Amino acid sequence: MQLAKARRYILSQLQKGLPGNLYYHGIHHTHDVVASALTIARAEGLNSHDIRLLEAAAWMHDCGFIVQYNNHEEAGCELAMSWLPHFDFKEADIQVICGMIMATKIPQSPTCLLEQILCDADLDYLGRDDFSQIANTLFEELKLMMPGGLEEHDWDKIQIRFLEAHQYFTSFSNLHRKPKKEQNLQFIKSKY
Repeated sequence: MQLAKARRYILSQLQKGLPGNLYYHGIHHTHDVVASALTIARAEGLNSHDIRLLEAAAWMHDCGFIVQYNNHEEAGCELAMSWLPHFDFKEADIQVICGMIMATKIPQSPTCLLEQILCDADLDYLGRDDFSQIANTLFEELKLMMPGGLEEHDWDKIQIRFLEAHQYFTSFSNLHRKPKKEQNLQFIKSKY
């Protein structure tokens, strides 16, 4: 598998194809998810092959936004099946990558450690100090994407429900992100 070449291709497609109004789901989010996924993978002791599959899935996980906003995970899997064979990814590996991408669909539904890691990486920011800043970019994006827009009061309610329902899956994220996520939840509740 030619991961470096695949990464360059995926990044070029994201740069050309992502709509400019994706304030949260932009290429910066993809970079963040890749970095988080690799950190979690090392902490969880993944082997080198699985780390490479995870990294490919992290680069690919939001490529579907090039095609459509809703159900972008399905579109991302179709792109993975189309693009990755050109970089010597085996069909079985692409299926594992698609499983990871689909697991990130909200509500998240991981069935194995690789899927759990990508899910935790995708929402890593929930348990970090930059939570409010990143959440604001999602608020700006959703104001444009939701029919009728979105008011801040409703956004706070959405965030409270989401954070209360969300769970981290990996040992790393439960140890290093869950406590701060709880603090972030209490902060939003105090505003609400």
